[in-house]
Amino acid sequence: MATNESGGTTLDGGAAGGTRGTTTIADNVVSTIAGIAVRETEGVYSVGKGPSRALGAVKDKVSRSTDPGRGVKVEVGEKQTAIDVDIVVEYGAPILDTARDLRTHVTDAVETMTGLDVVEININVTDVHVPGSDDDEDEDESSSRSSRVQ
Repeated sequence: MATNESGGTTLDGGAAGGTRGTTTIADNVVSTIAGIAVRETEGVYSVGKGPSRALGAVKDKVSRSTDPGRGVKVEVGEKQTAIDVDIVVEYGAPILDTARDLRTHVTDAVETMTGLDVVEININVTDVHVPGSDDDEDEDESSSRSSRVQ
């Protein structure tokens, strides 16, 4: 039995001789597990929408750590969870195959680690990353253009 209590799911200890306590799994734990599984999926370049990725990159540089749950939203119920994720795919990666692999990786990771059933994973492909067109290169090109004009 699991219950959603203030941003987390509480699972009974469930020993054969009866309950020996509870285990609480916070929503951000599920988000982190899903985020790591998403990033490990072949064909996924990055996770999150444009503004979220930019803000996250700045936050990561300042704190010198990454937030694996960034770009992943979860809803956790008593025994089930639903996951929404925004991704950028690599150019050339078959999007439908990437989405299928992503669903498999995330479902396996979340269900194995938490015991919750993943009922749906909604994937929003927000962009395609073309190699050689990184944001840093764009900034360098724009700054060199503005320096030529005085």
